[in-house]
Amino acid sequence: MARARSTSSGEAIIGRTTRVRGRITGDGDLVVDGTVEGDITVRGDLTIGEGAKATSAVDANQVTVRGELEGDIAARGTVRIEATARMRGDIRGESVAIEEGAELVGRLDAAFDLPPELGGASGRRR
Repeated sequence: MARARSTSSGEAIIGRTTRVRGRITGDGDLVVDGTVEGDITVRGDLTIGEGAKATSAVDANQVTVRGELEGDIAARGTVRIEATARMRGDIRGESVAIEEGAELVGRLDAAFDLPPELGGASGRRR
């Protein structure tokens, strides 16, 4: 049985050499540096580390993706897709940040202002 290491701050870490199959739930933060095959639901923040792979529907407070994620994200806060990320799935969050170089195949569901050069008007949300 694979075990996640917990820190004193309530953060659990799934190490690089660990593979988890099945649903993961928790109250604190979770860092995935290994492989997860199954849905992830945490009340804290979720980080998919660089080199990590997850095939998961994700529900968390804030989500940062640095590795590979295949599945939808539902976040109550910010979703960050960093330059090293490879993501396939839809994203719903309070705000979404996608760094240059990130790979995303999916849809975004977030309220945001378009800049005027893209047809946005002051105060209009898309």
